Amino acid sequence: MYELIVLPPAAKFIKKIRDKHLKALFHKQFLEIKKDPYAGERKTGDLQGVFCYDLYYNKTNYEIAYSIKETPEKTIIVVLAGPRENFYEQLKRYM
Repeated sequence: MYELIVLPPAAKFIKKIRDKHLKALFHKQFLEIKKDPYAGERKTGDLQGVFCYDLYYNKTNYEIAYSIKETPEKTIIVVLAGPRENFYEQLKRYM
């Protein structure tokens, strides 16, 4: 299984979530990503090398952006998590 590293922007968003069900859903999706990291959608262009995983909750679309390092340690790095609105612009600025 892969090791999961959550970078500060994603950790900050997860920490701010007050809805326990939404927070639990994010943690469940992190476990799913650890099991099958290639389940997310591979991005192209400016975001080449980044995978995004869609998440729906309470009529809102959320995204989890991560990259996969296939070094001997096999690591997944969660770059950003948050609502879909302006998500890709924030991701491009962060990258």
